Amino acid sequence: MRTRILLLGLAFVLICSTAFAADEIRVGSINDLTGATSDVGKDAALGIRECVQYLNDTGGIEGKKIKLFLYDYGYRVPEAITIYKRFRDYDKISLLLQWGTGDTEALSPTVNRDKMVTISDSLSGHLCDPKKTPYNFVYSTDYSTNARAALTVWFEEVWKKSDKWKKDREAGKKPKLVCFYMFAAPYASAPIKAIKDQAKLLGMEVGKDQDVSLTALDAKSQVLGAKQEHPNVIWHGNTTMSVATAVKDAYALKLGADHIVNNWGFDKNLIRMTGEAGEGVIGAAACAFLGMDVPYMDKVLEYCKKVNPGVPIEKRDIRTVQAWLKVSLAAAGLSGAIKQGKLDGPTIKGSLESLKGWYPFNKENALGRGPYTITDTDHRPTPVALLYHIKDGKIALLSTINMQEKFPKEWPSWLGW
Repeated sequence: MRTRILLLGLAFVLICSTAFAADEIRVGSINDLTGATSDVGKDAALGIRECVQYLNDTGGIEGKKIKLFLYDYGYRVPEAITIYKRFRDYDKISLLLQWGTGDTEALSPTVNRDKMVTISDSLSGHLCDPKKTPYNFVYSTDYSTNARAALTVWFEEVWKKSDKWKKDREAGKKPKLVCFYMFAAPYASAPIKAIKDQAKLLGMEVGKDQDVSLTALDAKSQVLGAKQEHPNVIWHGNTTMSVATAVKDAYALKLGADHIVNNWGFDKNLIRMTGEAGEGVIGAAACAFLGMDVPYMDKVLEYCKKVNPGVPIEKRDIRTVQAWLKVSLAAAGLSGAIKQGKLDGPTIKGSLESLKGWYPFNKENALGRGPYTITDTDHRPTPVALLYHIKDGKIALLSTINMQEKFPKEWPSWLGW
C-alpha cells in the first residue's frame, strides 16, 4: 500500500512537471560580460533580460512564458561550446541566442547538426547562406552589407561633394581605403573581403591593413603606418573602445582621412570618448538608437527602468535596442512554430523562413527597422542599411541605402560573404 502511494505521488509530480514544462519556452543566451567585447556586450545582455521580461509580462509567446538561461562566456570560444552543450543536454532549450562571430561560426556545424535555431549578435555575412548555415539567422543588415553600404554612402555623399575629390580627379588620383581592425578577431575581419571588393567596384584603391586590437588603448603606430598610404577613408571594424582610440590618435597625428565604422563600434559612447575628433565619423547601425522617436521605444525605456533601475539610463545605448530586435525575431519564429503545434528546430526554422514584410513586434517601423523578408534560400533579412554620422556632437541619420536596388546584378552573388 505504501509503495503504491509512493508511486502515485511520483506520477503526480511527473505529470505536474510535464505540465509546467509545456507552459514555458526555454531559451539559452550566450553573452560577453567580461571579455574583449564586454564594452558593448553588457548593455546587450541587459536588453535581452528586459525584453524577455516584457514579453512574459504581456502574455508570453502564444500564452507560454519564456524561461531564459543567460551565461557569460568572456568572449572565449571554448567556453561558448561548453555552455551550448549544457543548454542542449541539460537545460533542453528550444532556441539559442548567441553573441560573437568567432563562437557563432565555430558552433555553426554543431547547431546545424542538432537543428538548433540560432540568432546571433554576430551579423556576419558568412552566417546568411542557408546552404551552408541553415540554422543560423541574423536580426539586421549583415556586416558585409553594412561595410559596402557605408563605403558607398561615403563615396557618393561625402567624397564626391568635397573639394579634394575635384582636385584628385583632375590629377587622375583615385581615393584610397585603409582598414583598421583586429586581424585575429573573426568579427572584425568578417566584412574585410566585401569592403575591399566594394572599393574596387567604386573605382577606389586599397591600402595596407592595420592590425588594431579590440582592447587597444594606443593606435599611434597603426595611424603612422596608414599615414604613409595617404588614405582618404578609414574603415574601423572593432568595437567602440578600440575605434575611439584609433579615431583620437588619427586626429592627433593629423591623418587627414574620414572614418567609417561597423555597427559595434558606433554609438553614443564614441562621441563621449572622442570629443571633437569624432565629428563627422560615419557609422552603420542595426536599428534606431535608444531614445529615438520610433514605435516601441517607449517600452524599451520603460523596461530599462523597471528591470534594471540601478543602471542610469544615460549609460544605456543602442545595444539595448538591438537586444529587443533580436528577441523579437526569436519570438516571431517561436510563435509561428507554436501555432503549428511543434516547438522543434525545423519548425522554428521554417517559421522564420516564412517571414515576409515582417516588422519587430508586428508594428510598422518598430525599433526603426523592417520590413524584413527571410527565405529558405537567403537569410539576409534586409538589404537596407542605416548610416548615421556624428554631427555637432550628436548622432544623426545620414542616409538609408537599399543595396539590392543599388546593385541588383551583384546582390545575389554577395550572399555568404
